[in-house]
Amino acid sequence: MSRVIIVGGGASGLLCGAECAKRGNDVTVVEKMERPARKLLITGKGRCNVTNACFDLDDLISFVPTNPRFLYSAFSNFMPYDTMALFEDLGVPLKTERGNRVFPVSDEAVDIVDALVGYCKKSGAKIKHGTVTAFDYDGKKINAVILSNGEKMTCDSVVIATGGKSYPLTGSTGDGYKLAKSVGHTVTEIKPSLVPLVCRNNFISDLQGLSLKNVSVKLFENEKEIYSDFGEMIFTHYGVSGPIILSASSHIRHMDSRKYKIIIDLKPALDETTLDARIQRDFAQQANKDFINSLSKLLPKKLIPVIVLLSGIEPSKKVNQITREQRLKLVRLIKNLSIDISDFRGVEEAIITSGGVNVKEINPKTMKSKIVDNLSFAGEVIDVDAYTGGFNLQIAFSTAVLCAQNI
Repeated sequence: MSRVIIVGGGASGLLCGAECAKRGNDVTVVEKMERPARKLLITGKGRCNVTNACFDLDDLISFVPTNPRFLYSAFSNFMPYDTMALFEDLGVPLKTERGNRVFPVSDEAVDIVDALVGYCKKSGAKIKHGTVTAFDYDGKKINAVILSNGEKMTCDSVVIATGGKSYPLTGSTGDGYKLAKSVGHTVTEIKPSLVPLVCRNNFISDLQGLSLKNVSVKLFENEKEIYSDFGEMIFTHYGVSGPIILSASSHIRHMDSRKYKIIIDLKPALDETTLDARIQRDFAQQANKDFINSLSKLLPKKLIPVIVLLSGIEPSKKVNQITREQRLKLVRLIKNLSIDISDFRGVEEAIITSGGVNVKEINPKTMKSKIVDNLSFAGEVIDVDAYTGGFNLQIAFSTAVLCAQNI
């Protein structure tokens, strides 16, 4: 019986612990927070987007922008339909929503957490509250892990499954990177991903709190379109956030050296000709009104002063005096509201971390370290990350299962 210590009791750590214990190992999952899987509780706005019902391997890999080929073996071995079957077997009914996002029918993330914790314990793994601060390493293998209280736990194998640096209040504070470095691994640059964006436009603060539904966005890098999406977003005091903005953020790779902007189409259901006809009808009904008072049927109240300002049309100008040229400029503005991106928000606000333990130092067929004989990795601590939609949790589960199978 092999003594296995798994550092981190999140999604990957708990599943790895369960699968490892099922294979007859003596497993202890060491978790620094009093309650395991704290981060899972807040995913999907507390509903837990547990995976994505993407059942084609090549399609699945296409949703991973960072080191996708590294995950080929892990995904092949444990696909989203395996994740769905696992949770259904554990007594959590699932449902599939827009974009193939999979949630528990209850819309309660705690059901996923309780299922994972229960599975881990029923499989025979122990969950211990504590913080691993160092390894007893002899240059070839790890003989013990050392806890912050001085306790030393001897082991035959170790798994680092600590997650990244996002949402540090849930326990993700980058501990795994330090532990990996202490035994010779390299860690790539750590950046936020799936994170709100900071904008430099003067009007942004005027739009704080404005939520937009059914809008489309296009992300441009140096004037070249690199991503588009449709859905919900929100303006904040610093910039923009919301589902489609978080997705867009994962495509920004060179914030320091390249210029990024987002173009928002406020009326994607209408082409410019149709929108112009709609505006002409509204203007005809309000011919004697001031321009600033003529847009209430078309735009949210908070957005009107900003659109009026950007249009260059005098707010007090009577609608019947607006020229065709001015009207067409208004149409183009509504279809192409431009936002200049200046930065990411901090990693503590990111849903996931981009960067991590260098994949060149991990065997993709086993998740074992190529440097340390008895060390393996699982989950977000590895330098892989995906778009929003359940793909990052699938990475956690797939790498965890492959890791467990090879200990």
